Amino acid sequence: MSDPIIRNATSSDIDALLELEQQCFAGDRLSRRSFKRFLKPGPHQLAVLVDNDAILAYSLLLFRSGTSLARLYSIALAPQCRGRGLAALLLDDAHNRARQANCVFLRLEVREDNAPAIALYRKKGYACFDTVDNYYEDGSKALRFEKRLNLAAHSSDQKMPNYYAQTTDFSCGPAALMMAMHSLDKSAPINRSEELQLWREATTIFMTAGHGGCSPHGLALAALRRQFAVTLYINTADTPFIDSVRSDEKRSVIELVHQQFLTQLSEYNMPVEISPLGQKQFREILEQQEHLVALISTWALNRNKAPHWVYINKSDQNYVYVNDPDTDDTLWQTEADCRHVPVSIDAFIAMASFGRRRLRCLLAIHPKPGGTSNAQ
Repeated sequence: MSDPIIRNATSSDIDALLELEQQCFAGDRLSRRSFKRFLKPGPHQLAVLVDNDAILAYSLLLFRSGTSLARLYSIALAPQCRGRGLAALLLDDAHNRARQANCVFLRLEVREDNAPAIALYRKKGYACFDTVDNYYEDGSKALRFEKRLNLAAHSSDQKMPNYYAQTTDFSCGPAALMMAMHSLDKSAPINRSEELQLWREATTIFMTAGHGGCSPHGLALAALRRQFAVTLYINTADTPFIDSVRSDEKRSVIELVHQQFLTQLSEYNMPVEISPLGQKQFREILEQQEHLVALISTWALNRNKAPHWVYINKSDQNYVYVNDPDTDDTLWQTEADCRHVPVSIDAFIAMASFGRRRLRCLLAIHPKPGGTSNAQ
């Protein structure tokens, strides 16, 4: 018997891959259309394990564009081949592929009742960091595991901030701010009612189109009203986002709202630091501040040029750990792709600006004056 080999999948493997899906999974199966999609170039790798010209197993890795994160979306081994160490062989290959892509974390979901798989993952150095109710088609619970491929990186554990996914296309700012405030004070609400209330308080009314987005000054004001201390770092004194709005009427409304924000902020004596926010200063702020709501452009993540707010709860010498409130189902993303996501500092600084004027801003959220953080 020849030694099994692992290679990239090709279009001629699709029938065998579909047969593996039927043999290994009662539900949540990948379709022919999905396999065809993953054979095309993109942020994914589909590998097959072959022995004597027979495809016995496959693995599917998904990479979060613009980040140093990978997820093992699916791994399947023909039932008659179990017990031969092939699953471990395929898993080791996935680790190597993720390392070659400069990923520091490899994550996966597994059914809570899949004891053999869970035992293998633990043996290979995975740690469970989350559970998800009703994850699979039959209502079964999933366990989320993570393997650190770079041991210097911050692992995901129970001390991670509570994650909140935005429930509308326009409320990333409130979702990010809620995560920051809740990390500092567990009594701070983190729900849809608060999400929409924060949006009402912080919106500019207009953005490029559709519902208005939230300005840094509006988000700062909302946090101050909830008695948190705030420092705003921004690279301009101009009205944010004004250069992306063509309508004179919309521009006048945004300018009026901005002036109202400034008037209201003046009552709080909030520090506003206006400076270029170059790479050196950006790094210094990331080192000094722990809870940051940051503006980025989504271009590096999904090739859409849109302003977007994320929450940063940790950083180290090499990586910023981003909690992105936007889970994009069209990209096969789950919460595991958006929570505590490592992004290299240089890559993050490059994406942390928006528009022709390269608007940069970081909103540091501090514990309430006179109090201390009760984050767990």
